[in-house]
Amino acid sequence: MRFLSHKFLEQNAVLLLIMILVTVSIGGIVEIVPLFTIETTIERVQGVRPYSPLELAGRDVYVREGCYLCHSQQIRPFRDEVERYGHYSLAAESMYDHPFQWGSERTGPDLARIGGKYSNDWHVAHLANPRDVVPESVMPPYAFLAERPLDLDRLADHLRTNRIVGVPYIDEMIANAKADAVAQADPAADTAALLKRYPGAATGGFGGDPSRITERDALIAYLQMLGTLVKFRDVSPDALRQ
Repeated sequence: MRFLSHKFLEQNAVLLLIMILVTVSIGGIVEIVPLFTIETTIERVQGVRPYSPLELAGRDVYVREGCYLCHSQQIRPFRDEVERYGHYSLAAESMYDHPFQWGSERTGPDLARIGGKYSNDWHVAHLANPRDVVPESVMPPYAFLAERPLDLDRLADHLRTNRIVGVPYIDEMIANAKADAVAQADPAADTAALLKRYPGAATGGFGGDPSRITERDALIAYLQMLGTLVKFRDVSPDALRQ
């Protein structure tokens, strides 16, 4: 069996490379092939839905400004993390994220459960000057977001593009993308249709002028829904499954 001896392989670079490729290929096949035999690799849970048009636009702002570099959205199943941030993150909560915001970098707190923790006015003040509400914060101000109007005419195309990669936006959602964003940002708007399409969406205005929707409005709408879709309180793990 000299041909397969460790010493012999190390002395023959070409043969060693071939054996490495064979080994990696076998390992890859063993790991990948079973995934094609199951319906989904992500267990669906009740409450998870696609982002509303305004939330989706806010998520783009979040990614563009590099917020994920200091704020992860992944609570790992360790006691210290669960006690500090809340229920550990489920893969299904990020199933419509492209890309997802999981990670371990926490210059600032994890934001997986930030939705509803603070008022809209708190977020307005925090984005304008973080140290006004968190004196020890090292976060830079994002007051300029309140001066950047959101391009509402691109929202439908944004939803349509996400549908291509698997997000289940239906024609009705795409057709009403602009109207839903306007309704979500206007505290005086009728939000019945919006909430029917996107249950649990944060409404009531985000501290700005409803006639002029800004990137700050979109970002706050996104932050206010994080971690709010799945109701963990008094619910057993089995009850979360559809």
